[in-house]
Amino acid sequence: MSIRTDMAAESFSQAGGAEKLQGVKVKNKVIENARLEVTDITIETQEAAEKLGRPVGRYITLTATDSTFDMYSDSFRERAEVIAKALGELCGGCERFLAVGLGNYALTSDAVGPLTAEKIFATRHIKSLAKEIDTDDLGEVTVIQPGVLGNTGIESSEQVKAIAERVTPQAIIAVDALACSELSNLGRTIQLCNTGISPGSGVENARKELSLSTLGVKCIAIGVPTVIDLCTAAQHIFGQTAPESSENIMVAPKTADKLSENCAKLIAMGINRAVHPALSQEDIQTLTC
Repeated sequence: MSIRTDMAAESFSQAGGAEKLQGVKVKNKVIENARLEVTDITIETQEAAEKLGRPVGRYITLTATDSTFDMYSDSFRERAEVIAKALGELCGGCERFLAVGLGNYALTSDAVGPLTAEKIFATRHIKSLAKEIDTDDLGEVTVIQPGVLGNTGIESSEQVKAIAERVTPQAIIAVDALACSELSNLGRTIQLCNTGISPGSGVENARKELSLSTLGVKCIAIGVPTVIDLCTAAQHIFGQTAPESSENIMVAPKTADKLSENCAKLIAMGINRAVHPALSQEDIQTLTC
C-alpha cells in the first residue's frame, strides 16, 4: 500500500528513522511552556531525498503535546512565538515578503491557507504610500489568496510568479492544508520547511510547485494536516488494506471547520510576529481583528 503523506517526519519514521538513513540530520526537543514537541529534520543528500520522497532541505515539525491547536489555549502566545522563531530561521533575515494562502475557502478541510491570509497584516501599500508615518519597524508584506484552478482557470503558481515579479519579495511564505498518514497528527501538527510546496499533492491533485527553482525566490511552506487517506487510515486502525474502491477517498475530522480556523489564527500570528517583530501580539490582534 502506498502511504500518502505531506509530513517529512512521517516519511522519516516510515523509512526506518536515523538507524536506516544516511544523509539526514534530526534534532528533537520539547518546549514545555508551549506544550510542543519539535522535530527538526534536515535532508542533506539527494539519495536521502529520494528515499524519503522529499526535496533536500529543512523541515521543522511542531506537535502539540496536549490537544489540537486551540486559539484559547494557555499556550497560544508561546506557540506563536515558536512559529515566528522557526520562520525567522528559515527566512534568514528577509524583510520583503509575499504571503500566499493556498486552498479552497469553501471547503473547510482545505481552508487553512485562505483563513490564514485573512489574518496577516499586509503593509506594502502602507510603506509605499505613507509619507508622514514612520514605517521603519514594519516588514513589507503582500498577501494574496490565489483560489483554486477550478474556480479561477489559472494555476496558483502562475499567479504567484506574476505577482512576485511585480512586488519582488525576498521570501514567499505559502500556507496550505496537508495530508498525513498518522491519525494522531490531524490538527495537532504544523510543518514548516524551506523547500516550497506542491499544492494538492497530498490528495493526488498536485499542481505546479511553488519553490526557489520555479519562482526564483526563496519559498517557505507552512502547513497543517487536516485530512488523511481512507486506505491509510484503515491500515492504521484495522491493520488491513481497504478495498480498492476506497482509493482516492480522503477523510477529515468532523471538527475540520474549527480545526482550520484555530490553526489559521495561530499560524497567522506566528507569521505576523516573524515579519513584523516590532509589533506585539496585542498590536497584531488589534490590526487584524
